[in-house]
Amino acid sequence: MNLDAQWIILGSGESKYEEFFTNLAKSYTSKAAVYIGFNNELSHLIEAGADMFLMPSHYEPCGLNQIYSLKYGTVPIVRKTGGLADTVKDWHESLLNGERNGTGFSFSGYNALELLKSVKRTLEVFKDKNAWREIQVNGMKKEYSWKKSAIGYLCSTRTQF
Repeated sequence: MNLDAQWIILGSGESKYEEFFTNLAKSYTSKAAVYIGFNNELSHLIEAGADMFLMPSHYEPCGLNQIYSLKYGTVPIVRKTGGLADTVKDWHESLLNGERNGTGFSFSGYNALELLKSVKRTLEVFKDKNAWREIQVNGMKKEYSWKKSAIGYLCSTRTQF
């Protein structure tokens, strides 16, 4: 809560976490809001209206939310696992490789310290509006629709028809 950020939490899970986030929102009314439960429409409104989307999954075989984030221009912060690692390219790692094609921020370890470091890196880059816009545009240019997969499939099977 000491970071220069506001937090919106939506979802449901173990009661101890629901209670934790509910109490957090009550204690920090100007910094945190919580909605316990499932609400698909609200989840898209939040994700489209946010600057960043935090998805620190322990395991994620595919994941759609980071793809929604990329399309909305909401910069994802993800743990490098499964589909999250496949779809979100870390901004700092892309710069180290001499590229400027990062689409978000990521961390490897499943622990609070690495998550916090990644959030802090993200907040620092957020201050650079030109870099931030570049990350957003990089993400919005990504193509994850079935159209690309379908064309690839048709091209690979064309000789069979």
